[in-house]
Amino acid sequence: MSASIEVHNIAKAFQVNQRERFAMLENVSFHVGAGEFVSLVGPSGCGKSTLLDLIDGRKVERPGLDRGIVFQQYALFPWKTALGNVAFGLEEKGIAKAERLTKARQFLDLVGLSTFADRYPHQLSCGMKQRVAITRALAYEPDLLLMDEPFAALDAQTREALQDELLRIWKRTGTTIVFISRIRSMKRFTSASACW
Repeated sequence: MSASIEVHNIAKAFQVNQRERFAMLENVSFHVGAGEFVSLVGPSGCGKSTLLDLIDGRKVERPGLDRGIVFQQYALFPWKTALGNVAFGLEEKGIAKAERLTKARQFLDLVGLSTFADRYPHQLSCGMKQRVAITRALAYEPDLLLMDEPFAALDAQTREALQDELLRIWKRTGTTIVFISRIRSMKRFTSASACW
């Protein structure tokens, strides 16, 4: 089951010193329907990650299986294989070992990593690690998946492939996703034509 999100007049400020406060967010409002994929895009430092931290609307005191989070860094357990990392949330959910391993293998197959199931994170490429992290977050079927610039550290080709992969998985699972991305700097090319 997917979650819907209602953000209404969110504000967040940081105390710079005794006299000055810096308003990071002011009057931010939006709605994300259940099963929607929404991207929050903006330049570095504009408050996207801060907003993502505030979305839950309640104090998060421990990990919860109602939400999945994928960070910029891979955050995999180095002592677990790809299969073990994906199966972790399923184990926390109380699913029996045989069933969770079967399901974890199905999800690794979904992202094209079934032949790497027994590899440890240090034996995987950056793109593979991030696919394992995304797969781990999706495998236990959270109501909401929060993604904080998960492709930022990847090269352009891997990033593009994983964006396509994520959209394919989202269409298959219907999980509500909030995806944070920054605006990449772009050069403007101008062409001049000579008049004769």
